[in-house]
Amino acid sequence: MSSEEPTDEEVVQTASDAAEGLIFSRYKQSDVRDYDVTVVFEDGTLEVDVYLNAPDEDADPERVADDAALAAREAVDELFGE
Repeated sequence: MSSEEPTDEEVVQTASDAAEGLIFSRYKQSDVRDYDVTVVFEDGTLEVDVYLNAPDEDADPERVADDAALAAREAVDELFGE
């Protein structure tokens, strides 16, 4: 267990991976028309914005985008909790 803080790049990558993972756990990749995950980590502040254009047949895209942003934040919390 290391006492070093994660780098900004590690934080951004962790958040992005978590958000994308959640999106594609709810939708098949071929069903997603477009998506964008924007993660900014500056001065200890994390900002996550998720845009999702997908059919709302299986899940509500707006809710999935919100859940993806939340998953990103939780993943970063876990990263710092280690």
